[in-house]
Amino acid sequence: MQDANAAAWAWFRARITGLRSAPKSGAAVVRTAVVTDSAAALPREWVAALSGDGVLTVIPMPVMVGEEIYGEGEDDISETIALALASGTPVKTSRPSPGQFEQAYRTARRRGFEAVVSVQISGELSGTADAARLAAARVDIPVEVVDSRTVGMAQGLAVQAGVRAAAGGGGAAAVAAAAASQAARTNVYFYVPSLEQLRRGGRIGAAASLLGTMLSIKPILALDGGRIVPLEKVRSTARAVSRLEEIVAADASARPASAVRLAVHHFGNPEEAAGLAGRLAAALPGCPPAQISSLPAVLAAHAGLGVLAVIVGEEPTGAGSLSAGLST
Repeated sequence: MQDANAAAWAWFRARITGLRSAPKSGAAVVRTAVVTDSAAALPREWVAALSGDGVLTVIPMPVMVGEEIYGEGEDDISETIALALASGTPVKTSRPSPGQFEQAYRTARRRGFEAVVSVQISGELSGTADAARLAAARVDIPVEVVDSRTVGMAQGLAVQAGVRAAAGGGGAAAVAAAAASQAARTNVYFYVPSLEQLRRGGRIGAAASLLGTMLSIKPILALDGGRIVPLEKVRSTARAVSRLEEIVAADASARPASAVRLAVHHFGNPEEAAGLAGRLAAALPGCPPAQISSLPAVLAAHAGLGVLAVIVGEEPTGAGSLSAGLST
């Protein structure tokens, strides 16, 4: 379920309204379509606002619960995954098929786009970018694949930056550069009550050093170079969450306050996420409040119940507005 904080993204919805209602005369012609995957955790209303124009396509990532396969974004599977994790039922994920990307790229070509930029979940965590590259080699429209080296709304912010560049009439190179630049300016910090799900999925990478004492450690983790790495080892949940707040506040405080963008992800613990977002708002009074949303199923399957993740990014100075008109 998407439970985004309305106040946090009022600026965003205003831009989308302008984007879709701008007069066609004098509007930039959108030449480049953007494709991404559901790990980007984009707000549903934002995706809906753009998907009808073909500017943005989100490829669902499959999640396997026991013997059943579900499509992220196609099926409401959050409760199913939560119950499976609580009961010990195996939960696995897979990359989308190259055929799904190929279909999206061919559809963009038929709709009159000149190129596609495909912004994917970190290649260190998934083979999704490889599937996108395989599909790109099969189509007659130029496709530039961007490995975002990140996940969640950090990837989502990169997608939004790409769409903004496309709305301004940017070609594939400009759109890809905007997405990659945004991803590079965005950090991911998170706390998980247990490393077990990350261990089962083979996603912990350098965090494996924590496994010997994982029953007594409450780890604070981050993404570095697209991989999950340990930041600190904390002995209690309360201290872990408190330290997560401190790390996020320090990062956000080092950026221009009005440009900071925060997102808080959770899975199965919305009250904790709301409390965390509220404390961050108090600590960072000059920053827009955080968007709050449930972690995408494909990420929740690895992070497990009780995860708290915070995305810290910023809009570039002088970024083009999404209120620019769209026409294809």
